[in-house]
Amino acid sequence: MKKITLFFMTVLLMACGVEKETTPKIENFNYTVDKFADIEILRYRVPDFEKLSLKQKELIYYLNQAALEGRDILFDQNNKYNLLVRRTLEAVYVNYTGDRESADFKRMTTYLKQVWMGNGIHHHYSEDKFVPEFSEKFLAQAIRSVEPHCNVCLLPGEKIDDLIAKLEPIIFDPTVFPKGTNQEDGVDLIKTSGVNFYEGVTEKEVEDFYAKMKNPNDSTPISFGLNSKLVKENGLLVEKTYKVGGLYGEAIIKIVGWLRKAAEVAENNTQKDVINTLISHYETGSLKTYDEYSIKWVQDLASDIDFVNGFTETYGDPLGMKGSWESLVNFKNIEATKRTEIISSNAQWFEDNSPIDPTFKKEKVKGVSAKVITATILAGDCYPSTPIGINLPNSNWIRHEYGSKSVTIENITEAYDQASLGNGFAEEFMWSEVERERAKKFASMTNNLHTDLHECLGHGSGKLLPGVDPDALKAYGSTIEEARADLFGLYYMGDPKIIELGLLPDKEAYKAEYYQYIMNGLMTQMTRVQPGKNIEEAHMRNRQLIAAWAFEKGKADNVIEIKVRDGETFVVVNDYEKLRTLFGQLLAIIQQIKSTGNFEAGKNIVETYGVKVNKSLHAEVLERYKKLNLAPYRGFVNPVYSLITDKHGKVTDVSISYDENYIDQNLRYSKEYSSLPTFN
Repeated sequence: MKKITLFFMTVLLMACGVEKETTPKIENFNYTVDKFADIEILRYRVPDFEKLSLKQKELIYYLNQAALEGRDILFDQNNKYNLLVRRTLEAVYVNYTGDRESADFKRMTTYLKQVWMGNGIHHHYSEDKFVPEFSEKFLAQAIRSVEPHCNVCLLPGEKIDDLIAKLEPIIFDPTVFPKGTNQEDGVDLIKTSGVNFYEGVTEKEVEDFYAKMKNPNDSTPISFGLNSKLVKENGLLVEKTYKVGGLYGEAIIKIVGWLRKAAEVAENNTQKDVINTLISHYETGSLKTYDEYSIKWVQDLASDIDFVNGFTETYGDPLGMKGSWESLVNFKNIEATKRTEIISSNAQWFEDNSPIDPTFKKEKVKGVSAKVITATILAGDCYPSTPIGINLPNSNWIRHEYGSKSVTIENITEAYDQASLGNGFAEEFMWSEVERERAKKFASMTNNLHTDLHECLGHGSGKLLPGVDPDALKAYGSTIEEARADLFGLYYMGDPKIIELGLLPDKEAYKAEYYQYIMNGLMTQMTRVQPGKNIEEAHMRNRQLIAAWAFEKGKADNVIEIKVRDGETFVVVNDYEKLRTLFGQLLAIIQQIKSTGNFEAGKNIVETYGVKVNKSLHAEVLERYKKLNLAPYRGFVNPVYSLITDKHGKVTDVSISYDENYIDQNLRYSKEYSSLPTFN
């Protein structure tokens, strides 16, 4: 369960685009790598990697390799033609001998960069299909000119003209796969989504299929459908499981090979058992084994090196069941983790004092752990766009019985912060110097703290009532869950307990996060929405829901005000204490929806507050944002790691380099980590 961008990676960080006293400029490190369309590509540092032991470095190297081997899986999950599109365009880019300075070639290059960023033909955030600016005529001519290099894209018996005919509607026709993951109310979400988790089935068929599997009396249910594709064959519904020897088996067997090497250099026997249990899951496809792995993983608190690897988050599935493949490898930031250890050690106090109905509170909070980490590799659904915080596992019963792990990825937030210094965002959108100075002084620490509270406590708080189906909220489940975690963090940001615990230095600090959150939810996140579109992404819906609800419910007391100055709109927060009270009231409502599985209530609150966009305000925000020449979305390139060996082949060190650019990295990944057939 991720904070955003998604956390994710968000305009919340852009709002801190002033020179922060807490984030000094780091010299001689170029964070910005590339900029195209609506994307800015950054690189991130891996501080203190050189201080790790040789064994730890070697472990990270093998886990990194296992992470990179899953790249093709995500492309194929996102759409059945993604590998065809990517491989064809890469063949053209590498081998084209025509005019590489022509407008069409440059526009095709931009489109290819977008495909890499979105892990397919749809935008990684809006889920809209990319609109190519090069011509069909150019693409056809370019493909023919590199014909021998496109053989991998041809099915038996096909010719190059067949490939061109197949690609043209996929790339150029706006009515073919118009959305990746569709969340629009009132339509069949399966039939109108371009993702490749289902084939030949309807939304009702999917729901009925999995409903028959579930036992309401099972207190330890598996995550049905997490690691499979559901298809209709000869009139029957069949699950094709992702495993060695099954769907995506060619890539999974390579992942397993690197995991075996990682197990040989594990830090301890507990970590080795975690890795071996994950291998067993990959070999069998058993979701019971996946739960065993999750339990062992969440209980491994002694290891400094950690990782996520597998079919994990379900945001890509319109019904919230199928797991997208992802991986993140990391090591503990010991100094910064002191902050999260304070939070996790007081988890019971936070749960006991939550403003929700006591019926929905956990009587005893178990196994809550949190740490600040340094990422070493981003892969699958974490690459190129990555979360800044993660809380896992997602299974409700495992979280209740065994707890969860929460992480804040501080070297990623550092990269966001450094790239945002002096970008003019705050001056354009914040109401006054009061808000800007507060952001300069506190925004970096309050952003990190909100992420900590969201991941460590928010996702781990509350409970489902007995017999409630974890999937009861269906397409609205992700938005409700993220709203619940965000509200938990927001509510406690302003609690005196935070000052008492030393998590913030000043009783005014929390206001920096409150202001940015409301400004973002009501206005500035609109920079990520295309004109005329509604909000569909779960995290964006969550933030608007919270901000719009608080604005409406606080009108009588003028808690939040929309002001116009010189023809430009601004958000003003007049009463931060009352705003905190509103956050608490909404948290109680959202938790009740979650705990009872009230689908109609969840649908109503999301559709009422989280979906519709004020068109005139949207147009204004886009125009003002355009003046700043900023990219609303950011992605990353990874460092490059290399084993250093002696003449006998013994590993003596692992080197790290930050020199690879965005194009070279993606082309190398496609060459070195591309084991799946074009069609799966």
